[in-house]
Amino acid sequence: EMCIRDRYDEELKDNVIPFWEKYGIDKEMGGFLHYLDQDGSVYDTDKYMWLQWRMVYMFATLYTSYKQTPIWLEYSKQGFEFLVKHGKAEDGSYYFALNRQGKPIIAPFNIFSEAFVVMGSAALYKATKEEKYKTEAISAMNHYISRIHNPKRQWEKSMPDKTKRLAFGPYMILANLGTVMKECLGITDYDEKVKEGIMLVVDKFWNEDKKVMFENINTDFTIDLDSCDGRHINPGHGLESMWFVLKYAEQNKVPELVPKACKIIKALLEFGWDKQYGGIYYFMDVLGKPHVELQWDTKLWWVHNEAILSCLYAYRITKDKEFWDWFVKLDEYSFTHFKDPKFGEWFGYLNRRGEVTHTLKGGRWKSFFHLPRYLLFAIEQFKGIAPVPQFLTLLNDLSLIHISEPTRPLYISYAVFCLKKKKTK
Repeated sequence: EMCIRDRYDEELKDNVIPFWEKYGIDKEMGGFLHYLDQDGSVYDTDKYMWLQWRMVYMFATLYTSYKQTPIWLEYSKQGFEFLVKHGKAEDGSYYFALNRQGKPIIAPFNIFSEAFVVMGSAALYKATKEEKYKTEAISAMNHYISRIHNPKRQWEKSMPDKTKRLAFGPYMILANLGTVMKECLGITDYDEKVKEGIMLVVDKFWNEDKKVMFENINTDFTIDLDSCDGRHINPGHGLESMWFVLKYAEQNKVPELVPKACKIIKALLEFGWDKQYGGIYYFMDVLGKPHVELQWDTKLWWVHNEAILSCLYAYRITKDKEFWDWFVKLDEYSFTHFKDPKFGEWFGYLNRRGEVTHTLKGGRWKSFFHLPRYLLFAIEQFKGIAPVPQFLTLLNDLSLIHISEPTRPLYISYAVFCLKKKKTK
């Protein structure tokens, strides 16, 4: 585990953070630049709030949890100031996007902006203990919860006769916000709401019969197998939510959640893994019918980042070897397919066969968040994964024999060794 941890540490500090420090800070206008091509060149300057606030969160979290590098905290602070000054609407909600100068260009039509305002502000409060960050985190959290049953408010385009659904996304995010608020602010004000969200995720969106996590369920908690949105599965979302649940279970001392979360992780990995080409599908139809989204069979960086985290959390807690085996498989796929050895950082989008389809390193959906968070949290999980004592005792009676050279010229390659019992006199 130590060798793997070193690799992750090197990837984070040498390959990912420097890329975004060099190209992602808008030193002229404030905030961040997240439309970055393969080489870091900027190809658009619009600023999507949920991506901007993710970067506020990430730089502050790296400062508190990885290394207290002052400039990282400054990046986070300047982002906060720019986004609060330009991005906050009169009613306290946040616009969805700004132009480079900070003028609003997309209305606050959903609650994703508020979700990441919560995370960014809370992380800054943890780093500085300055009250203004705590105030902003609480304000955004209250807005988020007040809108969770009607996220789009007056911008909802559906007509009255469209079937009403509960969407998985807002509730899985609520599970994460709860742990972030408690960890960073030390408050319990939202415990009941977060618990409700957790229970909806594991008891209602999870379907025991189909062994999947549905993205959309009816308001009476039933499923609709006669519509495309009713059959829609996003394996990455389900896997990401399960390490949120495991973290919540540890933080709030709810051990009975662990077995169910682990069962869900195994089921989603089995369901979502592409058995022909490897990797996890982006979208799936629970009955295997045609998916309306043309990119359904692509392989995305964040899906694999979150899948690996779910495996590491589960393995650290349970020591179930099946999770470690999945980690090894996912880790190899991710480092050999997404990592860019030429310019640094990772590609985000592959076709089903694992070939890069988009050279961008940042865009409307990708910024400095999933990848560095995964690497950072994985490093933390490795610290809690102790060597197996029985294995260490066996080593005293075994000697290591080199059998063959590395198998292939990839980033991860294998040489073959075997263990042979020592001769006794």
